Amino acid sequence: MESIAKTTLQQQFPQLEPLLAEEIANQSTLRQLKEGDEALRTGQYIRSTVLVLSGLLKVYREDEEGNEFLMYYLEPGSACALSIMCTARSEKSQVMMKAVEDSEVILIPAHLTEAWLAKYKSWHNFVIASYRQRFEELLQTLDSVAFKSLDQRLLFYLKRHIKVSGPDIKLSHQQIAYELNSSREVISRLLKKLEQRGAITLHRNSIEVHNLDSV
Repeated sequence: MESIAKTTLQQQFPQLEPLLAEEIANQSTLRQLKEGDEALRTGQYIRSTVLVLSGLLKVYREDEEGNEFLMYYLEPGSACALSIMCTARSEKSQVMMKAVEDSEVILIPAHLTEAWLAKYKSWHNFVIASYRQRFEELLQTLDSVAFKSLDQRLLFYLKRHIKVSGPDIKLSHQQIAYELNSSREVISRLLKKLEQRGAITLHRNSIEVHNLDSV
């Protein structure tokens, strides 16, 4: 395993105090993930808290037929709040986590994250902020599913994606359909309408976003 550079860690997590950053660099593990690699599976015991150093990961639910339901993305400088919670309680994961692009994640052993809550104020604040952020994202996702039509959900999905990865969305229509629990034909038709309105340009396995606010 590669070592964790303290300077890189402090750049991505500036809110963590220097002594804590040093402990993370010295006592945690750096894991490289290729695009498509699974970082977490449903039913797996979580032994480490996950911090994202680079790249992009998605956290999602999967049903028995393999259909996906996107919960939220994890970008550099963020933590998986569910991994923190399950690590603390020695519980099995109820979600999946996969690398959307080549990524680097930091794996912090469970016994350290528990001890740091009392030892470091910055870690305590970071954990609480992570819980709050993911909870708010889950509420937005729930609102999207419960109260919006599919075309509105697609807009919400695209806006959330460009927020974390920019206006060039490297996803196929089929991938988007999986995450919105729809069919490729329906998603393709809705995307074509957005293209006709000048909001996006469709490419092979990617979408270039221009302006979704005008739709």
